[in-house]
Amino acid sequence: MTSVIDFINALGKYDFLQSALLTAIMVGIMSGIVGSFIILRGMSLMGDAISHAVLPGVAVAYMFGFNILIGASLFGILAAVLIGFVASRSKIKTDTSIGVIFSAFYALGFILISMAESSTNLHHILFENILAVSDNDIMTTAIVLGVVILFVVAFYKELLVTSFDETYAKTYGLKVQIIHYALMLVLTLVTVSALQTVGIILVVAMLITPAATAFLWTDKLNWMLILSAILGVISSTVGLYFSYTFNWASGPAIVIVAAMLFTLSFIFSPKQNFFKLKRSVVQ
Repeated sequence: MTSVIDFINALGKYDFLQSALLTAIMVGIMSGIVGSFIILRGMSLMGDAISHAVLPGVAVAYMFGFNILIGASLFGILAAVLIGFVASRSKIKTDTSIGVIFSAFYALGFILISMAESSTNLHHILFENILAVSDNDIMTTAIVLGVVILFVVAFYKELLVTSFDETYAKTYGLKVQIIHYALMLVLTLVTVSALQTVGIILVVAMLITPAATAFLWTDKLNWMLILSAILGVISSTVGLYFSYTFNWASGPAIVIVAAMLFTLSFIFSPKQNFFKLKRSVVQ
């Protein structure tokens, strides 16, 4: 088994491993930050929907040779708009409209993949290939991270109010729908950036799990954002170490570490108070 020292030495020797770690850390930070707002707003299903709805956008971008981020963002925003439109113009609930729209987009994506000239390469893009990230991928991820940080800093108060009390936000005069779709755009950008690390299937886990873990430890949004970003970094770093050591796929390894941190927090966090609850049930 590869020791931590061996892993550190490998980091100093191999450029591709350095690039993979840097990308994983950046994705861990942005996933934790955006994921905090997703779970506070009760939008975990929307995060799942967007992560799958970008699939046809990625396929179209790959087929016609333009930037994947553009194609995925367009389809992600289109899915969010369609979900809101169907939910507001019909008697079905939002979760039902999410299921209808994202499954349709996901199916369309697979059809488009089968039409692509090189579906093998496209599958590598979709289902994670972090050890093959290019300098352009790193630059794109860094730009998206910058956008996420600037967005949260610039609209922190608006995001705070709309996340906890949407009715008050409307009364206060905030443009709730604009804030919602701006968050959906940022969510889409993060989703596409995370494709290179955990892949489209597991990206929702990185968006939700570190933030859910942080939520078990604090009731303050600012600390939740910081803690979820730290947990995202830990998950990405340790997951990449396990991937390198045991020759595991990097995406599942990162998600498993995130799930382990959540499990420990679920048991030991003072907010959850699992052991006290267990004793009270026994009594």
